[in-house]
Formats: sequence, structure tokens, C-alpha cells
Amino acid sequence: MMRFIIYFRVVCVAIIMATAALLPEYATAQEMEHQRKDFELGKSIEVLANIMREFEAGYVDEVSPSKLLKAAADGMIMATDPYSEYLSEESMADFEILTTGKYGGVGSLIRKRGDYVLFAQPYKGSPSDEAGIRVGDKILAIDGTDAKAMAVGEISSRLKGEPGTDVEVVVERNHDSSVDTLRITRRRISIPSVPYAGILRDDIGYICHNDFIDGSYDEVRRALEGLLATDTLRGVILDYRSNGGGVMQEAVKIASLFVPRGELVVSLMGRDSSSLRQFRTELSPLATDLPIVVLVNGTSASASEILAGALQDMDRAVIMGQRTYGKGLVQGTRSVGYNGYLKYTTAKYYIPSGRCIQALNYSSRRSDGSVESVPDSLISEYHTRSGRKVYDGGGIVPDCKIEPQYVSRFALTLYAMGYLEDWADEYMRRNHDKSIDLRTFSITDADYDDFKRFIADKDVDYESETRRALSRLKEAVRNDLYDEQLNGIIEELERYIQDDKMSNLDTYRNEIVEALNTDIIMRHYYNGGAVEYSACKDDTVAAAIELLLDSEEYERILREQDLEMH
Repeated sequence: MMRFIIYFRVVCVAIIMATAALLPEYATAQEMEHQRKDFELGKSIEVLANIMREFEAGYVDEVSPSKLLKAAADGMIMATDPYSEYLSEESMADFEILTTGKYGGVGSLIRKRGDYVLFAQPYKGSPSDEAGIRVGDKILAIDGTDAKAMAVGEISSRLKGEPGTDVEVVVERNHDSSVDTLRITRRRISIPSVPYAGILRDDIGYICHNDFIDGSYDEVRRALEGLLATDTLRGVILDYRSNGGGVMQEAVKIASLFVPRGELVVSLMGRDSSSLRQFRTELSPLATDLPIVVLVNGTSASASEILAGALQDMDRAVIMGQRTYGKGLVQGTRSVGYNGYLKYTTAKYYIPSGRCIQALNYSSRRSDGSVESVPDSLISEYHTRSGRKVYDGGGIVPDCKIEPQYVSRFALTLYAMGYLEDWADEYMRRNHDKSIDLRTFSITDADYDDFKRFIADKDVDYESETRRALSRLKEAVRNDLYDEQLNGIIEELERYIQDDKMSNLDTYRNEIVEALNTDIIMRHYYNGGAVEYSACKDDTVAAAIELLLDSEEYERILREQDLEMH
């Protein structure tokens, strides 16, 4: 700790002395302001070091200097934006997985059920898949250590390791409860960016792209090449719904698949125009005339917004769905010593029309610390290449708006509690040798009745929004002394609201059946099969197909349809 304090004092003194040494006899206003900021920085560092020293020396309980530093760093970062963070040495491994999609391990998702952790989704072709691991197989021991009561995090860390090393896993098979001891050799696992690409119907291709990590361009290019090889491709759907973004350069390279070289895709600018950097397409395109519909929603962010917005500004694709998230802030990383890094915002994104996609202004907060969206009075008009009106103010407004398809909270609750997967495990135990057709499969009425029996004795912590709203209304009626006048009406409403567990299983049957179907299909055809199944059932995908088949309407939108402000 003392070395830490001494280091800070040296830095403070150095900054203050450097400031004094730079003072000319007649300094300009700009120089004076720069020197004032340097002095403020040195003073603040010294105060922070003094606070940490006092806590370390005199606080009633012993405190860790590293924890104090982490708390101080987190506190500073809270004053900026939610995308900046201090990355300690311990957290850098997770950061690498986020940016590269690669890690050393056996290649499977896992989940907790009761006292044990199960394999939840082996990746196709991964070491776990090649070792014969199947969804629902229970982990009994790892490297000779009993795995009962181990947390998911501990199991995960034991399964990960240097590529080429072995891990011994004892599993209980889901389909027949037999026990096998497997020695699995870890490999460098690359999480697929494109879980599925294929022809859906009427010669319309579909590419589902989940993230922007190193190598995403290569996956999208291979997927597009596969579709083009059919020779009858009439259009392609690029699905970026719920794609949270990632590496910006991958978005630029993916754009190069569809537009000529030299096209501006995105510009980055920091505090002033001197920091402006432009990124243009540099690679050879594959399909400059192929009709494209890009699907987006409220959680499409960052790099996915750059790609969608750039194709929209170039009038190269029709954007369909809901307004995107509006994450237009650029992060960079800098080493801050001792293998720690600061990830912090350095610039904003601007797409070809000149509009910024950032929705919230974190530099101007309300008194309570909250951040507001850009008001209509400050939204500016821009134009696409063909002259269509587009607007800034945050995110990408789609050319074709589709109302989102909300999943009931009850179905989500069942999924979050693991009940859907638990029943699917039992279903597969009874039907593990049964083959299914990917696009037509569905559980039977008898299967669903079995699921209802399975749920009957399970606790489901759920209350509908209607029931919650009625509870708030009852409280308001009580507070406003309207009890006598309205109690009868409220009691009548309560009789109509049937949101107990078993009635909800009937109310939300279709959603639950689709979720169960997807889970079972994934067990037969991996994640890619589940994506294909969902795409074939998706109303938004169906709308995109119809638009691509209607070339006249498609061209009209790109030629003359202005966007709405919101």
C-alpha cells in the first residue's frame, strides 16, 4: 500500500511541477486552461491517495487496498456512462471471450438442476459433442472431485483450461441413467456468430447473425457464398434482432459484402473534429445488387446499428422491425498497470448520412442522475443517398415498422425457472431414439397434458401485469376513499382475472408449446436447428420474405419513402 501511495505522490508532484515549469510569462487563455486542468488532475489524484491511505491505516476493520481501488474506479466510472469499466486482471479473460468469442474448454453451455449441474447445450463439433455428451447429461464428478452441490461457476472454471489439456468428467446419461467416465481434450472453442443460414422458401435466403466478434465477417461471407451457390437466390434476410454489437471493424467488413469498395460506412469523432476517423469498405463485394431486408429490434445495438444504418443511408437495404437501441458510443481500452485495463468511451459513431446513432446524452444528467433521450426539438433531418429523409436522435428507425411480438411473462417465468428444460429432459428420456422433422415437428396434445401434470406440483412465482395493476388500483381506491363506490366493480374484475398457474397453462398454451418444441429441436439439431425452426414460424421473417418477393414495393421504399422521426 505504501508503494501505491508513494507512486501517487510522485505523479502528483510531477504533474504540478510540470505545470509550473510550462507557465510562460504571458500564457494564452488556452494554455492557462490546459494548465488548470493538469493542476486539478494532480490535486484530485493526491486527495484520492490520501483517502485510501487513511482507510487502510485507521478504518475500524481491516480493508483491502485493491478493493478500495476497485470501488474508487467504479465510482469514477459511474459518473460517465454504462459502457466504461475498470477491467481487473481477473476479469480480462471474460473480456477476451466477449470480444473474440473464443476460450479454452469443452464447448458446452451448462445449467443447474437440483444438486447437480447438467450439460445444457453442447456446441456442434465441440470436444463435448465429439465425446458423446448430450443435453441433460448430469455431471457427477470432475477430475476425481465429487461435483454434487458445486455451483455453475465452479463447474465452468473446471471445464475451461488450456487447449490440449484433458479433463475427466463422470456423467450420468439423461436417456438411461447409465454412468460413463469421459476424458475430454480441451480445445480453443469458437462460439459461432452465425448459428444458421439457409433458404427458407421461394428462393429467399436467411442469415442469423448473433454478434460482432473477431471472425464474424468470415462466417457471414461463408454463409452468403453458400446461399449464392444456389443460383436462384432472389433476396436475403439479415437478422440482427437482439444483436448487441461488438467489434466495429467487423461491421465495416460485412458491409463490404454488399457495396463497392471505397464506400463510407462509419465515422468516429471524439471531443473535436481533429479526432475524426473514417472507415470505408476495402474488400471485394459478393452481392452488390442482391435485394436485402435487415431485421432489427429494440436490443439491436452498436455494430449492428452501424451496419443497418449504413445500408439504409446508402439505400442498399430495407430495414424492418422496431427502432434500435441507440448505442453510438465507441469504447477503447488502455492499460492502467498491473495487468488491469480501463475500457472507456472515446468517440461517437456517425453513419454515412452524418447522423449519430446515440440515443442518450450521458454528459448532461438530471439532478437525480438519470439521463434523458434527445427531445424532438433537437432532432435533425438528414438524407439518404437517394434523398429520403432520415433523422438522428438515437438508433435506427426502420423503413417498415413491425409491432414486436411479446412473449408472456408467465412463459418467460417457466423458462427462467428451468421447468421447460426439465420437462424436455424427461421427454427426451422417453423419446431419445425418435427422429423428428425439423420444420414440422410439434409435441402432441398428450405431450402437453403430460407437461401440465409435470408442472402441477411446482411453485411458479408469477403474477400477471393485469393482477398487479388491479392491486395498485385497489390501493389507490383505498387511499382516495373511493372504497364504497368502487369496491363492487373491483371485486367483479377480480372474478374475471384468471391467472393461477393451471389456467395460465391454458391461456399461454401456444407460446409454451413453441418454447418446448424449440428446446426439443435443439436437442436433435443443435442451436442452428432451433434458429431455423423459429425463423420458419416467425411473422416478421414472413413479412420480410413477402417484401423481397414484391420487387416493385421493395424498390419504391428505397427510392422514395421518407422515414418517420420515431
